[in-house]
Amino acid sequence: MAFGLAGLLVVLPNPELVAQLPDIGKTAFSWSLAGGGVIYMLLGCAAVAVYAYRTLGVWHWLGFMIPAIGLSLGSELLGTSTGFPFGHYRYLTGLGYKIAGLVPFTIPLSWFYLGFSAYIIARLGLNSFKTPSWVKEIGAIVIGSVLLTSWDFVLDPAMSQTAMPFWVWDQPGAFFGMPYQNFAGWFGTGVVYMTVAVLLWKVKPLRLPKIDLSLPLVMYLSNFGFATIMSMAEGIYPPVLLGVITGVIPVVILYLKASNTEEFSSFSDNQNNEYPSVKMPVASVGGNK
Repeated sequence: MAFGLAGLLVVLPNPELVAQLPDIGKTAFSWSLAGGGVIYMLLGCAAVAVYAYRTLGVWHWLGFMIPAIGLSLGSELLGTSTGFPFGHYRYLTGLGYKIAGLVPFTIPLSWFYLGFSAYIIARLGLNSFKTPSWVKEIGAIVIGSVLLTSWDFVLDPAMSQTAMPFWVWDQPGAFFGMPYQNFAGWFGTGVVYMTVAVLLWKVKPLRLPKIDLSLPLVMYLSNFGFATIMSMAEGIYPPVLLGVITGVIPVVILYLKASNTEEFSSFSDNQNNEYPSVKMPVASVGGNK
């Protein structure tokens, strides 16, 4: 992330800096432009995939990742070819090979790792409230989708209006160049794949000890911070404030609620299932990744 920010915000707008670089520096810069975004998203996906496997097991890891990647890809392909549900837009270069010539393969990966991070924090944060399990499940889907959309409040203006944009809007809108429909599409896509994941999780009910949520929190905040720096560098401030109110503050509150509860985390309405207390290895994650 830091390498990408330096290239986009410092080196790219100042071509004289590139000219002054030694040959190895010019080569590194060209590599970063060609594949920096791809590596960044591959590493994010890998980190969350390993975390989900270690804390929830194979079924619950794949039960979230496969719907997240598959359904978000379908939504993106539909959006880039028809304009529904996000509006009319198209991807440029810089994010890797395009599936069907429309959507970079890395985009569905980011839907997974940010969506999972948002959902798991929301779900375990709500677990401390004395409400029925189905209320927590629906609440986590809604809040997780809001957190996901809040990231896009900041990400979309930054990535479409930077000196080197990664996508462009053919349907300009009132929200810093993009239509409000885009956010309805983000929220709806999040709700759909999180709902499918929750239904798949019910096939193998699971109760876990309190989970270390450091990695999901760092993943959410670092990605939000990356987009924030990009937006502010372009002089775009209101989306950042909106994202902080609807994304950063709620995710930190939910993280603290989850960290302060000693209850078992239940992913099932059935408290007497065949997996009464499955203990999986818990990922112990530090402050960086």
